[in-house]
Amino acid sequence: MTNSIRRRVREHKLKLTPGFAAKYNITRLVYFETFEDVRNAIECEKQIKVWTRAKRVALIESSNPKWDDLSREWDQPQTFRFVPKTA
Repeated sequence: MTNSIRRRVREHKLKLTPGFAAKYNITRLVYFETFEDVRNAIECEKQIKVWTRAKRVALIESSNPKWDDLSREWDQPQTFRFVPKTA
């Protein structure tokens, strides 16, 4: 649970915080949920943590079957192509 997912993902990718992600070289964000109420976020995280690995994998694959890194384009510069209007 975090109040800044971009900051937290960056910390994991750069291994700035010791723990599970640094120990096992976890560098991809493959699933996340957003909540308005922090209590709901904490409760959801607690529930997911006690699930079996198979159930967590099924959750990820239900929305991200290729396990793409959902954060890969967050820090990329945006490019826009100008398309002139024709008369």
